[in-house]
Amino acid sequence: MATIAFKKYFESSKFLVSMLLVQAIGTGMQLLSKVILNDGTFIFALLAYRHVVGAVCVAPLALFFERGNTTKLSLKVWFWLFINALTGVSLSMGLFYYGLRDTTATYASNIISITPVITFVFSIILRVESWGLNTRAGKVKTIGAILCVAGAATTTFYQGKSFHINHQHSPSHAITKDIPSNWTRGTLLLIGACLSYGIWFIVQVKLIKVFPLKYWSTMLTCIIASGQAMIVGLCIDHSRKSWSLGWNLQLLTIVYSGALVTAMAFCLISWVIVKRGPTYPSMFNPLILVFITVLEALLLGEAIHLGTLVGSILILMGIYSFLWGKRKELMMNRQPPVKNVAPMDVEAMVTEPTAIPPPKATSILPSNSPEQ
Repeated sequence: MATIAFKKYFESSKFLVSMLLVQAIGTGMQLLSKVILNDGTFIFALLAYRHVVGAVCVAPLALFFERGNTTKLSLKVWFWLFINALTGVSLSMGLFYYGLRDTTATYASNIISITPVITFVFSIILRVESWGLNTRAGKVKTIGAILCVAGAATTTFYQGKSFHINHQHSPSHAITKDIPSNWTRGTLLLIGACLSYGIWFIVQVKLIKVFPLKYWSTMLTCIIASGQAMIVGLCIDHSRKSWSLGWNLQLLTIVYSGALVTAMAFCLISWVIVKRGPTYPSMFNPLILVFITVLEALLLGEAIHLGTLVGSILILMGIYSFLWGKRKELMMNRQPPVKNVAPMDVEAMVTEPTAIPPPKATSILPSNSPEQ
């Protein structure tokens, strides 16, 4: 009985735990990235090297688990892989890094919190998901998305009273250097990153239909994205200093983001999208805001504002509401939402395949792969 109960608990919570892990990894990436960007790291060099590391980490998985597949790399597949890399890496991450450099990690997390709503709207417009306002589950999902936006807006535009968790607080400039900020430009860049990132979730639906190998897809996307970043970066700055690496925090950030964020998180998100649809993983993005706020308060001694606390509560309520509605919707449909994606002919979105693989491709997934 205990074994059966544990299996049921594991089955019901594995997607939730996977997405919490992804957000925890992303939190570390944002904090590390902010530090090295303030130290003058060239953003396109960071993108190029990071995805080389990601490709190297995913390559063994692709060669071992998917080596016997007969899927051909046709011109159509290469096209969608290119679009995948362009929208999900070169644009979204490039814009995010520039926006992060112009603002702060907490503020960038606030703006990125609107990604679930953008993804939700795109999914409805492109008929990847149904609005379902005539059902209770659809209404709860919509309320959850609205609460997430309200929470992000509250933390951004309202501060209120402040208090410290760690009374032995130290100013943040002890960790990071003070550099000139451009909040207007940074905000616009971050909004652009949200739009690109939202599309990226949807593009996966198309990509997995034409190329259902998640490890090969991730590896090739990393290689293409690295090439895109290198070409653009060399056009902007080809000095040796901007592209050189040393045994420092920059190298640690590149390895961390490449191995954990690009490789591990990509595979986890791809798996969850296949099982739960493109909106599900994006709804967890606002959690980074909560994680960063707490870490900055504990480690850097930053003050927690009332607006941030209220906004975080709204975000958590929104995520819970959306997940509850999504669960009820899946129970009513009794089939993965991605199977209804046929009408959608939007081009592939970078890192997270969302469609259910065709019968021939199902044999590719190993029993001990991250998706099981």
